[in-house]
Amino acid sequence: MRRGLVLGLLVAVGCLSLVATGAQTTSSAPTAAQLAALKTEKVKENLYIITGSDAENQNTFSGGNTAVFITDAGVVLVDTKLAGFGPGIMDRVKTLTKKPIVTIINTHTHGDHTGGNESFGTAVDTVVQENTKANMAKMDEFKGAKAKFLPKRTYKNTLTIGKGKDEVDLYYFGPAHTNGDTFVVFPALRTMHVGDVFAWKALPYTDADNGGSPLQHAATLAKVLANVKNVDTIINGHIPVSTWADLKEYADFSQDFVTWGQNQMKAGKTVAAAAKEYKVPARFKGYKVSVDPRWGSPEANLKILYDELKKK
Repeated sequence: MRRGLVLGLLVAVGCLSLVATGAQTTSSAPTAAQLAALKTEKVKENLYIITGSDAENQNTFSGGNTAVFITDAGVVLVDTKLAGFGPGIMDRVKTLTKKPIVTIINTHTHGDHTGGNESFGTAVDTVVQENTKANMAKMDEFKGAKAKFLPKRTYKNTLTIGKGKDEVDLYYFGPAHTNGDTFVVFPALRTMHVGDVFAWKALPYTDADNGGSPLQHAATLAKVLANVKNVDTIINGHIPVSTWADLKEYADFSQDFVTWGQNQMKAGKTVAAAAKEYKVPARFKGYKVSVDPRWGSPEANLKILYDELKKK
């Protein structure tokens, strides 16, 4: 099987199986192989990522891509991987700077992006979109005594942290992967972390239990493209760093699927029948389709889309 196909299938199936409900899937400490797989890559000056997963070897999976932004006041992290990976993140940050970690931003609720939060204690400032905090509060990992690790700050539509070269802008444009997806922009560096709204080049994993929507996924990406300016570099949820052009292509891919799904429903096709007929359009080269009906498959997305369209 070709490398690209292996990557697409494992990312779209294997990674999602770890985060289907947004809850943690493991409480054990990371293995040596998992820790060794945490690679630090420079994105721009003072901005790095700690890579999230080796999609061809699930034994090294650690969660989503973590951004490390070094500011005058300290380090801003975006996403903290699975539970138990906080110390590994700290070790990688120490190779980049002696400054303390002062702020954590979580792009959404899922455990492969929030699991490491508690490792950083309660002194660190934590920030999420308000719906994400509500979603996190439903997770076992943030109940009882661990409720103290819930984010301290929330925002509704926009929030700015810092200023000048250290500015970080947070945006919420509506439901997509969940109902609380944050787009994190580093304006001085023309870079944006998009979390799992664009996790990989495949149909989205739509978490309807946490307010996700295939219909709104396309609309939300259109709002991003229309309203976010002066960005050329994209930090994705799981795949390597990409470009604004890649994000635009993914938005087109998302809208293409929604339009196709609407037409299938109008034609009287059942979800199962339509799903069997779906093929990635030729113009979206390198895009994959998950064959697992639970996650980002045509059938899973179509079921949610049909339900949404029936309510309109």
